[in-house]
Amino acid sequence: MNDTDLDTEIAAYEAMRGDLEAHRTGRWVLVHGRELVGEYDSFETAAEDAVRRFGRGPFLIRQVGAPALALPCSYSTEDATDEVRVR
Repeated sequence: MNDTDLDTEIAAYEAMRGDLEAHRTGRWVLVHGRELVGEYDSFETAAEDAVRRFGRGPFLIRQVGAPALALPCSYSTEDATDEVRVR
């Protein structure tokens, strides 16, 4: 994964964070290509959709209003052939 591309997705999230926190606090959002492409009830649903749509990414999944977490793990879905790294 290219960290520069992920940094771009993080910057895009930060730019839209105020609006997201005003209207979508607690929801999980998916950012790809500098755009908000979806909002979800759970991380699992967001990750499944992200892998289905974008494969290995990069993409960003965040829970609106929650602090950013860096997790030393990976996430995979039953329907996807690729694995998603959680950062």
